[in-house]
Amino acid sequence: MQHILKCHEIVKTNFVRGENCFLYDSEGRQYIDFESGIWCTALGHNHPRVCQVIESRLKQVIHLGTRYPNDLSEEAAKAVLDIVGIEDGKCTFLSSGSEAVEFGVQAIRRITGKPLLLTFQNSFLGSYGSAGSKQSSEWYLLDWNACSDMDMDKNLEKIPFDQIGGFAFEPGGSGISYVRFPPTALIPTIVRKIRETGGLILANEITAGMGRTGKWFGFQHYDIQPDIVSLGKGLGNGYPVSAVAMRAEVAEALENSGFHYAQSHQNDPLGCAVAKEVIAIFKEGNWVERGNELGGFFLNELRRLAQSHTVIKEARGRGMLLGLEFQPHERITAASMYRALLERGLLAGYYYPAGNILRFDPSLTMERENVQCLIRCLDRILGEATL
Repeated sequence: MQHILKCHEIVKTNFVRGENCFLYDSEGRQYIDFESGIWCTALGHNHPRVCQVIESRLKQVIHLGTRYPNDLSEEAAKAVLDIVGIEDGKCTFLSSGSEAVEFGVQAIRRITGKPLLLTFQNSFLGSYGSAGSKQSSEWYLLDWNACSDMDMDKNLEKIPFDQIGGFAFEPGGSGISYVRFPPTALIPTIVRKIRETGGLILANEITAGMGRTGKWFGFQHYDIQPDIVSLGKGLGNGYPVSAVAMRAEVAEALENSGFHYAQSHQNDPLGCAVAKEVIAIFKEGNWVERGNELGGFFLNELRRLAQSHTVIKEARGRGMLLGLEFQPHERITAASMYRALLERGLLAGYYYPAGNILRFDPSLTMERENVQCLIRCLDRILGEATL
């Protein structure tokens, strides 16, 4: 890959075909994908119905100007609003998760006029913009690890809620790779305090949404209803489409503020068609429920593995977002385990060396035997490395 810019680690592979949770390289070797691309193919690679919709749209119209949304965008918006639990709200469709989060952030700033937004210290939020940089002049970063039930109120007292226009809540396992979830009681408390001072709640569901954590959306684990929800990744099952959904009152305030936003692929018919079909497939196949069931089995298998190998510090997860954290060891790290699995045809997630965590977020359509294959390989690798 001599002409591909190295923005991150690039592994020398040449995948040429995908089917459900499998990828195949140019030499015909099969790999089991425990990352679902990168959280995206929640229904598996090359889902036939999604492919059929794409092929159908290619024969009609795939792109329109930003002033010309067609009926597909309205139908897709209704489908999104239904699953996020916002009745009579409004949506816009974009291309990436980072863009959808930044759109929500800028909407809150425009509506409230307040200088700060609140998020957790280890939130990822996005790759660029205010959400990506999280400058101290625009953000208050809260370390939720310090907010136990005993000292929650004390820590929250430090937050200047009167200056904060909104809470950008990322329920997808604390950043890209840590797979840690905030205390259940903390989130409703923050939401209440934000709303008492006229602030808004944005849920970043790019990684946690579309069934990833055992419910349709990660915020549903905390008994809250956000004002704005940003969706991506699984919404397109690999196709680059994202969405921002918001309550009707929020949409009205934003429109009345004179806010303008135009993006080349905003509300494109092709992206809207894909999103609508993905939601339909999820509902018809009960994939959220089935993914949650498989995730429970997966987590139990990882915990059983942890009991057999002291080098594993902890196995944790929620739904089909799981992780193995390793103890410091001279030969075993998340990086070494990632490479050992790759050699055996298994793709896992590994991002932060300091975290020493191996992450698994496979398609909800994966079978139990694939999970058992992974567990056997991990068991064998760990056993050989600790002899």
